[in-house]
Amino acid sequence: RVEAFRDAASAMEQEKEILLEMIHNIQNSQDMRHISEGEREELNLTANRLMGRTLTVEVSVETIRNAQQQESLLHATKMIDEIVNKLLDDLEDAKIRLMSLYGACTSDVPAGPIDQKFQSVVIGCAIEDQKKIKRRLETLLRNIENSEKSITLLEHQKSSVRQSCNSK
Repeated sequence: RVEAFRDAASAMEQEKEILLEMIHNIQNSQDMRHISEGEREELNLTANRLMGRTLTVEVSVETIRNAQQQESLLHATKMIDEIVNKLLDDLEDAKIRLMSLYGACTSDVPAGPIDQKFQSVVIGCAIEDQKKIKRRLETLLRNIENSEKSITLLEHQKSSVRQSCNSK
């Protein structure tokens, strides 16, 4: 029963993360640009209210770690945070680096290089922490992918507007 309880709480943690990501994606979707200002404002108010309500839920499953596992977790988190902090400076480089970190966390054969140093750090973490690190990297990579799609669509729209202005 204890393990089932911990699993249920972990599932709730993941569901919260998924809900927050979904709300964020809706707020930043291209579809929001194609609706009226009033509808967009109403949707944003609803999304902000839902985001606020979701953030009021605190679910926490503590992981028992020894000193070495704690140190490994801190080191892995620091490595990811360093890349995230440089994300806006060079999106493409950050994406490549995050993919190499993700490759170090997966048992599948990754498409690109693996960060061996990160892999050895992650192996030193508790199993629950390894899963959380992998999920965080998946979320970051998904967010980068969504950002790139938005940027591409905006660039396409700008070029279409320029072409129609030039034709006139």
